[in-house]
Amino acid sequence: MQIDIIGDIHGCFAEFEELTKKLDYSWETGIPIHPQKRKLAFVGDLTDRGPQSLKVIEVVWELVMNKKMAFYSPGNHCNKLYRYFLGNKVQVTHGLETTVAEYMALSKDEQHRIRNKFIELYEQNPLYQILDQGRLVIAHAGIREDYIGKNHSKVKTFVLYGDITGQKHPDGSPVRRDWAKDYRGKATIVYGHTPVAEPRIVRNTYNIDTGAVFGGKLTALRYPELTTASVPSSMPFVAEKFKEID
Repeated sequence: MQIDIIGDIHGCFAEFEELTKKLDYSWETGIPIHPQKRKLAFVGDLTDRGPQSLKVIEVVWELVMNKKMAFYSPGNHCNKLYRYFLGNKVQVTHGLETTVAEYMALSKDEQHRIRNKFIELYEQNPLYQILDQGRLVIAHAGIREDYIGKNHSKVKTFVLYGDITGQKHPDGSPVRRDWAKDYRGKATIVYGHTPVAEPRIVRNTYNIDTGAVFGGKLTALRYPELTTASVPSSMPFVAEKFKEID
């Protein structure tokens, strides 16, 4: 199984296209296809904050739902957009406002089409991916070893938001435990959610959210090679978004 796992895109479509081309994917058909039939996988948070969230949804839907050539599981921003599209009351903040602005600029027919595609993408894919006969797990904010294979509410909270304590940093962001330091499992876990300046490799876990939407990089992890590739972001650099992890 040969997979290229892409970190949090957050609407940075240009970087997504550039990164896949760097990984030898061709866009001749309008979606990235690899000549050796490698597949893409996404750690979630396709949308919000970046300039082209809806275009990212279109391509990922085509790859995952239509062509069956990629793997997707949601992030917390995907979950919030899903609830917004269902008509639930959510705060249109923390990046969702950029996706909603794109959406509201569309015609009613186009709104209906993109909404249905995203709802289908969200509902028809698992909370996290267990691939390569259990040797690879892709989960948005990571996953504890004892949670793998389970889907109860605590697992969902962990996968979408990380190992949160309920406390807040001075900037209002949640305090999270560093679950990766305690991981002892055999499966390789690939995740994102918490921006890091460089891919963070701890105990067979790989955080590949290198903050593309905050002016860092968009990163992919190649599996089973376990090598990374990145492209620089075109977005303004926001230093405070890259928290130091002890």
